[in-house]
Amino acid sequence: MTPASAPSPPPSPPPAPPASLPVRVLTLADLTACLDLAAEHGWAREEHKWRLLLTAGRGVGIDAPDRPGTLLATLVLTSYGETHRCIGMVLVAARFARRGVGRHLMRHALDSCGGAAVFLTATANGRPLYERLGFAPVGTVTTLRGTFTGAAPAPAPAGTVLRAATAADIPAILAYDRPVFGADRTELLTRLPAFADQILVAHAPGGRLTGYAAAWPNETTTVIGPALADDQPTARALVARLAAAAPMPVRFDVDPRHPGLADWLRANGLTGDYVCTLMVRGAPDLPGDIDRRFAPLSVALG
Repeated sequence: MTPASAPSPPPSPPPAPPASLPVRVLTLADLTACLDLAAEHGWAREEHKWRLLLTAGRGVGIDAPDRPGTLLATLVLTSYGETHRCIGMVLVAARFARRGVGRHLMRHALDSCGGAAVFLTATANGRPLYERLGFAPVGTVTTLRGTFTGAAPAPAPAGTVLRAATAADIPAILAYDRPVFGADRTELLTRLPAFADQILVAHAPGGRLTGYAAAWPNETTTVIGPALADDQPTARALVARLAAAAPMPVRFDVDPRHPGLADWLRANGLTGDYVCTLMVRGAPDLPGDIDRRFAPLSVALG
């Protein structure tokens, strides 16, 4: 006789109505729970990045009613002065997907934003929710990864000097970043020296800052970002120098509004076709100057 098959596990009980689920602020004490929820979605356990997000931004979450000590959902809201907010790391446990939990958490975050413009980077799964909440697509970003070969050189413009940044460069970096990024991210960038493995600055003859870029470790890759520069040749030179020194394969999130940049990265060994959508609510476009903004610090931070 064939033994009876084991009964299927019962489905997770539906949570309380989404609007009644309490939302609370997340701290570093919730780091493991955040990593566990990300891993459930197939994401890497990006502890280094999550530490920055939970300290430089405001993480909020919902405790799982069926599994004490775990999280049902997360979201990180990062403020840039009074004018802009960025939303990232919107995650809902798969067993409670499509029950209004993500919408409830997003509404909670948006209610705290006042009149500030809000932007985010949406996956294909998340985009329909964000559109229903009033976000509009304004562009895309493609994630490329690989070992940087240097096969396609990127010389700096004549007279430009690239060097490692020091503490004395921070005021100039902040002054350069503000109009290019389009909002005040002092709170975030002052943490960059402790977060990044490398920060480079570019100077024109006479000492004027013409760009800066950073590289930071993220599990199995070295992420290059932010990268801001007066022009693409300077940006490429900064990226090439950082990538050549990276101890792991490189990740770069490239915006197609920079013609030729993705082709140059691919010629240097990076590959990938994972595309996300840049979306904005309360403004016609992302802040700042796209002609000089070549890479975000992270897609979760802009």
